[in-house]
Amino acid sequence: MISFALCNPTDIRFGKGQIAALNGLVAPDAVVLLLYGGGSILRNGIEQQVRAALAGRHIVAFGGVEANPTYETLQRATAEGRARGVDLVLGVGGGSVVDAAKFLAAMIAVDENDPWDRFVSGDFPTNTLPVGAVLTLAATGSESNAVSVISSVKRDLKLPFCNERARPRFAILDPSTLVSLSRRQLENGVVDAFTHVLEQYMTWPVNAPVQYGYGETLMRVLVQWGPRLVVEGSSESEEDEARENIMWAANQALNGLLGAGVPQDWSTHMIGHAITAVYGIDHARTLSAVMPSLMRHELHRKKAMLARLGRTVWGIEGQDEEQVAASAIDATEDFFRRMGCPVKPSELGIAFDAEAIIDHLVRAEQVQLGEHGMIGPDDVRHILRTR
Repeated sequence: MISFALCNPTDIRFGKGQIAALNGLVAPDAVVLLLYGGGSILRNGIEQQVRAALAGRHIVAFGGVEANPTYETLQRATAEGRARGVDLVLGVGGGSVVDAAKFLAAMIAVDENDPWDRFVSGDFPTNTLPVGAVLTLAATGSESNAVSVISSVKRDLKLPFCNERARPRFAILDPSTLVSLSRRQLENGVVDAFTHVLEQYMTWPVNAPVQYGYGETLMRVLVQWGPRLVVEGSSESEEDEARENIMWAANQALNGLLGAGVPQDWSTHMIGHAITAVYGIDHARTLSAVMPSLMRHELHRKKAMLARLGRTVWGIEGQDEEQVAASAIDATEDFFRRMGCPVKPSELGIAFDAEAIIDHLVRAEQVQLGEHGMIGPDDVRHILRTR
């Protein structure tokens, strides 16, 4: 196992009715910037629950955060937050809103209007504002990690940023908030969480039986309960259990525990980010379209862990390691299909230009991808041209 250090975890309040816990988590005299997305929380009652729990606090609401949050929108939110003297950023929504909240907490704290280049270099302010989250979509685990993925329209870039000071101090996870989501949103969430586990698992073996065993459990939970979350005809109790299990698994998939002490990949995510930046396609669907092709391309380097995935998650038997590994890729691809997601770049429904994706990766300085840093532009070109 590689040496590692874990930061203090987020204070998580999980379960139905936990939005009321905000009253004890937020100081009575706090000035709260309530950040949200397209407005669904105004229609489904979540915003009213948040305001009721924060009664007596001064609330500054800012909506309009995009599904792929943009830096330019956050610049406007920064001006509002500074002018109103906010001292806590509360993201109420899915992973995009929580990503935006973490990035915004750093933007408000710096004494400049365009800190993009500073943040790209990893120079975040020590006085980053505290962040809280009320999660309404289970997918990214953003509510308890330190990463934000932000797009700049001006720069035509979508990049990940890691700022440990912005890791949410607390997160409310109420599975009942998932009730109003569309089937597509639920499908995306399950696939996103599953790929998060794979990015931290599908590399080369190290002495990490705890992390690997936990990751395998999470993948089995997602495989078991993901389809139940979206199929019609499930009983009310099954739907409740599915929401609970998926929301918790998605959180655990990317809160830092699985990746502690193990090599990580993330090449699928970097390629997926580029596809979203160029074509605006749902993040999870870019992942499902890229990952099977990438796994086949990398089979010779990932064979041992792919074979383990086949045996422990998919129940594939056999002595030949390469055959089991190849069957594991087929099973993963089939799961993505069952979740309603594309499994090849050619299935994304666009006139696909691999060179535009590679151009984004070059400008983002992401040309040595994967756990070995050996996936370059030619490899990406081959992966994206899989039919």
